[in-house]
Amino acid sequence: MKKGLGRLARKNVSLAKGRWAEALSRHHLQVLRSLTEDYGFAVALSDLLLLDGGWYVTHAGLLRLAARSRCNGITVEQVRNFCDPVAGRWVFKATVFKSPNSKGFVGYGDADPSNVSLMVHGAELRIAETRAVNRALRKAYGIGLCSVEELGSSSSNSGHARVHEASAKPSANGSSNSQPRLRDQLCLLIREHNLDPTLVKAYAADFCGTPSLKEANRDLVQSFVSHLAACAKEDRDVLICRLNSYAQPAEAKP
Repeated sequence: MKKGLGRLARKNVSLAKGRWAEALSRHHLQVLRSLTEDYGFAVALSDLLLLDGGWYVTHAGLLRLAARSRCNGITVEQVRNFCDPVAGRWVFKATVFKSPNSKGFVGYGDADPSNVSLMVHGAELRIAETRAVNRALRKAYGIGLCSVEELGSSSSNSGHARVHEASAKPSANGSSNSQPRLRDQLCLLIREHNLDPTLVKAYAADFCGTPSLKEANRDLVQSFVSHLAACAKEDRDVLICRLNSYAQPAEAKP
């Protein structure tokens, strides 16, 4: 193992023990070291998650692997014959080109209200696109792990209902807080839960229905901060999946 990967493996093991102490076994740690050596995944960046006794790779982790491997590009197209916007059903085809001469590795992804978590209802189009990209990337780089975003409904949907109820309520001290105060709260949540700031901003803009976060009014930002805090507390791993749906795949080079 290269020296840099050796340090990363030790850091991954340390972080995994702190995050999933009760669920980790010796086998899990062996697999984690192997994944680190083979692909350079980082637990600190949420490239990998331990769910229901198994390792899963994330969309962000796959995109970072593609960048490290100098992927030539990714194309995504809608499979219109199998899409039904009214029913919220979407199907996408993604093709990953590892090099300029690559014929491409193809992956398909579908999503509809029946196979996504309650937390991401309304985002089926993005989830389908993400799943397609994930499958194509896993084929291209020989990754046998399933990606988190390909999983169906979460077993903690009842908890997600409580999250939505909490997010609908204004925060106790929101009426007296100024906009900078809300930004401070958002930055604190990002640091506390180790979230990607760029993805959080994209999620916030979508949540507020504005082109960017800075264009949202104080009440909307306050609602998003409360929503993000509740989601992070209820199920951080599901929140990471939601944020990863806002990651932008690389465009194919001409």
